[in-house]
Amino acid sequence: MKDARFPPELSRSADPATGAPVWQLTAAPCINHHAYFLNPSLTPDESALIFSSNRSGSWQLYSIEPFPEGEIRQWTCGEPIHPFSPAIHPGGDRVFFVRGGSVWEIRRDTLEERLVAGHADGQLGEVSLSADGAWLAAAAKIRGEHGLVAGRADGSAWAFHRFPRTVIHPQFHPLEPEWLEFAADPAPRMHRMRRDGAGLECLYEHCNDEFVVHETFLGSTGDLVYVEWPRALWRMSWTTRERRRVCEFNAWHIAPSRDGARILCDTNHPDLGIFLIDADTGSQRLVCLSQSSNRGTQWTKSRYALADDFAAARLAHPEALSWMENAADTVYGPQWTHPHPSFSPRERFAIFTSDRSGHPQVYAVEIHG
Repeated sequence: MKDARFPPELSRSADPATGAPVWQLTAAPCINHHAYFLNPSLTPDESALIFSSNRSGSWQLYSIEPFPEGEIRQWTCGEPIHPFSPAIHPGGDRVFFVRGGSVWEIRRDTLEERLVAGHADGQLGEVSLSADGAWLAAAAKIRGEHGLVAGRADGSAWAFHRFPRTVIHPQFHPLEPEWLEFAADPAPRMHRMRRDGAGLECLYEHCNDEFVVHETFLGSTGDLVYVEWPRALWRMSWTTRERRRVCEFNAWHIAPSRDGARILCDTNHPDLGIFLIDADTGSQRLVCLSQSSNRGTQWTKSRYALADDFAAARLAHPEALSWMENAADTVYGPQWTHPHPSFSPRERFAIFTSDRSGHPQVYAVEIHG
């Protein structure tokens, strides 16, 4: 039920590879996952952690407050939320999330919910917030058409911007909130448009056998950083499109620091652990092991999935916004088996998910240096 309280599930250990303090924050025998690698899981003051869980029988929103030792509080109930959609407002007093085809706001103090914008005949993906918290965007599939929706957090000026292919991971530019970057499938992946739908362009032309994934903004530099799976990590100028290889490494999901000097990442095939990469020199430092199962057959390859690769997944889950959301253990795999590490707002911790115990749980590891 909404506002139900549960005892803390915290346990502490030392990482076997680095000795870093690791807190297991959840322990319920179900799927638990932090917000996502593109959005922080902790409020700006790091006093509360937001996570999604299906412990009640459906996907709902929960918090741990105070972080990390506090009780668990259930925020939502009823119709399931999109488990990877929550985005914390920069003020820390409210969270935006998706149910079906609608974006909702929920207050941290009262748990009062407000419908921001809705499409009854659509499905929306994860929410992106502009740096000032005034604008929202989400990937969308409405009446069979792909694209993204964007509008003000107060519910005004919302529009659906169509795109001929699947859209995922829209992100506001950290310095120029009138711009959105988003990913498309199939290749080429990286695109941008203004939040009013104008200025659509492809940022990098490549074919399906150049496996470009998990692009995001390199902190306050305003440049992009992306993975060429499983070979290298690249930086791209937002203005000139000039590319520079940061390092040769099988970086997977990436999350830069606020200043863009460091990049947090997980690894796969092989899973070497969670690393910090110096954005200037490309040097890598192990933070901790993830010990997650990292499922998905496509991660053994160096190309995007083709029609035959994910036809079965789409047949099994026609309601999904994209093949990335299917629950089948195929193609890109259940997302909750991937660590998706992200920095805490003050960059004292890396938050990640691991199913090392048999169920996906949320962890925090202390970052030194």
